[in-house]
Amino acid sequence: MVASVRPFARWSVHRVSGPSMAPALRDGDFVLARRIPARRVRTGDVVLARHPDRADSLLIVKRAVRREAGGWWLESDNAFVTSDSREFGAVPDRMVLARAVLRLRDPLRIGRIPQKR
Repeated sequence: MVASVRPFARWSVHRVSGPSMAPALRDGDFVLARRIPARRVRTGDVVLARHPDRADSLLIVKRAVRREAGGWWLESDNAFVTSDSREFGAVPDRMVLARAVLRLRDPLRIGRIPQKR
């Protein structure tokens, strides 16, 4: 889950909440995200999306695993957390909002989001 620091403009900053994306993103990290259309998402990207069952308010940060007929299959990097497409299915394109570009931990630890191995 994420908490928005700035609503979705072209660029926005969001705070990561929870362990679902560990080790790439940890609870308390911030991500700099760039708003993009779902058609520009690539497999392996970390994206921000609206939760399909709570589209009114909850944003999630997940890794784009594959494109399906119903949208993007999004999964947590942490295999022990299954609050992702394994639970709610593919996320429709209209709910995929942005690609995470940078991880911000503190001013001295800015770095790229690592690829999943």
